[in-house]
Amino acid sequence: MTVPMEKIQILDSIEKDIVQCLHSAGSALMELSKEKSSLKQAESHTHLFIKTLGQVESKLTEQINYLTQVSTGQPHEGSGYASQKVLQMAWHRLEHARSRVNELERMKASHTRNNMARSGMPQQPGQGVPQQGQQQAQPGMNMQTQQ
Repeated sequence: MTVPMEKIQILDSIEKDIVQCLHSAGSALMELSKEKSSLKQAESHTHLFIKTLGQVESKLTEQINYLTQVSTGQPHEGSGYASQKVLQMAWHRLEHARSRVNELERMKASHTRNNMARSGMPQQPGQGVPQQGQQQAQPGMNMQTQQ
């Protein structure tokens, strides 16, 4: 059986013990409220109440200690919480890195367009880019003055 199912069954058992505890307390009070109450019956119900209450307290303490271990990320046998938390944080870091790279790409493209517009170069990549050893004509100059 898996750990979560075991924990749910333990909590179910605790709930049943609480119901039994309340039933015992109610029975003890009913016995004491009678005109001719049986002290032996009242004590029996009271002892059962105290015994069951002690069991509930110890079981709840165990569950609280378990939850404390799991929630603080301490290594715990049978719990995948720490691994899941690490994975979730890694996904958040990955998404942040992706959004930052996309933002930098947009800034680069914008900067490239602005520089090309200022220099008078065509804004489509690959067109009008001078090859090595060639010069591009500047506005207002003819080819003879450049050579």
